[in-house]
Amino acid sequence: MSVIQIQATIMGQPYTLACREGEQAALHHAVSYLDQKMRTIRDAGKVKGTDRIAVMAALGIAAELLSTQQAEGPFAGLTIAEWKQQVSAINDVLDQALAPQEKLF
Repeated sequence: MSVIQIQATIMGQPYTLACREGEQAALHHAVSYLDQKMRTIRDAGKVKGTDRIAVMAALGIAAELLSTQQAEGPFAGLTIAEWKQQVSAINDVLDQALAPQEKLF
């Protein structure tokens, strides 16, 4: 897959970002999410300076991500990519187990 560049704006500042072909929509969604978080912090008026706003937004997003991780259970400590692989593997096992049932109908 080739790498492409997209233009994005975060809090009024233009950025040129790189991503793999086919991942543009996800990157645009991430840019929009970050822009919204940073604007919310800025508009609250409690934090001054773009660098501080960016750090506060990053901390908020990191806290959101970490809150999605389970402390115990079969998916504890897995990244989202690893979790998706586990779910895919479970689906494969289910498909194989249910394949003989399809012949009955």
